[in-house]
Amino acid sequence: MTVETDDSGRLYLSAAQREKYGEKFHVVEYEDRLELIPIDDDPLQAVREAASDAFDGKSVDALRTEAREQARADAEAGFQRGKDSESGGGSDPSVETDE
Repeated sequence: MTVETDDSGRLYLSAAQREKYGEKFHVVEYEDRLELIPIDDDPLQAVREAASDAFDGKSVDALRTEAREQARADAEAGFQRGKDSESGGGSDPSVETDE
């Protein structure tokens, strides 16, 4: 499918395309192209549907709190792993040296 902009720079999508993808899009600009990413009328509901029942009955505040707690636990676990490798006395095989 090919579309052209009008004199004002607008693109027109067919009724079938608007029905399928909606009427609101995020425009992503790359060096060689633009992409239109459909935006759901209710993005949070779309995430809830995509994640099935993982978010059932949870408020945005509760989800935010859980995400922060998980991020903190992940960060602390990563910090702990770093301390463990330092105390082991060995070198990290993933780090290259110029020996």
